[in-house]
Amino acid sequence: MKYWLFKSEPDKWSWEQQKAKGDIGEEWDGIRNYQARNNMRQMEIGDLGFFYHSNIGKEVVGIVEVCALIHPDSKANDPRWECVDVKAVCDMPVPVTLAQVKSDERLEDMSLVTSMRLSVQPVKPEEWEIMCELGGLDPKSLKR
Repeated sequence: MKYWLFKSEPDKWSWEQQKAKGDIGEEWDGIRNYQARNNMRQMEIGDLGFFYHSNIGKEVVGIVEVCALIHPDSKANDPRWECVDVKAVCDMPVPVTLAQVKSDERLEDMSLVTSMRLSVQPVKPEEWEIMCELGGLDPKSLKR
């Protein structure tokens, strides 16, 4: 299993909207960055990710699971742009803020700190565990 971080502006697509989609999930569409798209090409069904509210809040608020592999982005008129589908798994009991991440030296190399503008980012297993710990979530409870 691999881990990821998905950024969304909550005034465009919020955690509450993601949860409302239920088990069918939703396309993670609108990505127009090659590195982010290539990250999605590496995803497998069951991979987990942090749902991060960018711009407003700047915090991890939930956990999502990849529920459909890479496919054409239905909102793009260009075949270069693809996306995966994700579904909500659970709330982050305590949202983890960007300020917390930046102040935790264990996370100084995390993509959220080093590649802040990238909308779909890889998360290393040790970063996943630290972030879950900060958010009051036992990462073992999420194992599929």
